[in-house]
Amino acid sequence: MLKVPEHQVAGHLAIDGKLGPLVDDSGRFYKPLQGDGRGNKELAFYESFSSDTRVPDHIRKYFPVCYGSQLLEASNGSGLLHHLVLQDIVSSHRNPSIMDVKIGSRTWYPEASDNYIQKCLEKDRRTTTVSLGFRIAGLQLYEGKESGYWRPGRKEVQSFTVYNVRSILRRFVSSNSSIGNENSDCSFAPSIYGGSAGILEKLLELKAWFEDQTIYHFHSCSLLILFDKESVSKGSAPVPEIKLIDFAHVVEGKGVIDHNFLGGLCSLIKFVSEVLSDSKESSIKDCVESEKPGICTDNGNCQ
Repeated sequence: MLKVPEHQVAGHLAIDGKLGPLVDDSGRFYKPLQGDGRGNKELAFYESFSSDTRVPDHIRKYFPVCYGSQLLEASNGSGLLHHLVLQDIVSSHRNPSIMDVKIGSRTWYPEASDNYIQKCLEKDRRTTTVSLGFRIAGLQLYEGKESGYWRPGRKEVQSFTVYNVRSILRRFVSSNSSIGNENSDCSFAPSIYGGSAGILEKLLELKAWFEDQTIYHFHSCSLLILFDKESVSKGSAPVPEIKLIDFAHVVEGKGVIDHNFLGGLCSLIKFVSEVLSDSKESSIKDCVESEKPGICTDNGNCQ
């Protein structure tokens, strides 16, 4: 039984008779092949990537598994359509908080038409793509059983400023992330962003590869960042994940480093590192405050 993805935060949604991806209960994600040859290019990338021995095994874990393509009934009722069959990244997460971060200060690819480049330039300049080298393209924050998810609309996400991006990266790992709370505590930052299995370490591992790899140039690709906030709140060991997605505009690197993607990745690392550093300083301050000697009264009670 195919259904609309519950936790899709960006891209085309299969609702109101529109064409979009579908999922099943076996952990697979069915993405309709985009027109204008983009879908076939993405399929060709997955086929090339899966067999490319130049890609290290430790890097492959950052890409969804591809199971080929399949002819399925389109979500908009237009008939049979070829779909990419991919790993459903969020299927193993119960109540995931998710960020879709589009990487690079330039989202258009060299072979694009003038009209497409102009369209991309307008959005890149309107968002934080040019100023930061990345932009948040979609988002959902799990805020608890009562509040559910906070999912800002597409227009709100596209209006995010540098200040908003910094605030979102803090809220993403805060226990008090409800709307209107300007003082995010970042209490989950050490376990989600930090540690040997944290987001920052994974980003640094990707960065090390992008500093050397000249196989591909990843135009208009996103990093999907997710974790189960509820599990962390209950004291369970977090399993934060990052995956690279959306490869319709990947081109051959031809021996040249992908500076566009690398620059955006470095910028994101800087922002995540700042949140982690701030959370550590706050924790140290709290510890110092809690260890201040109390004032003892005559009856021996300390205040």
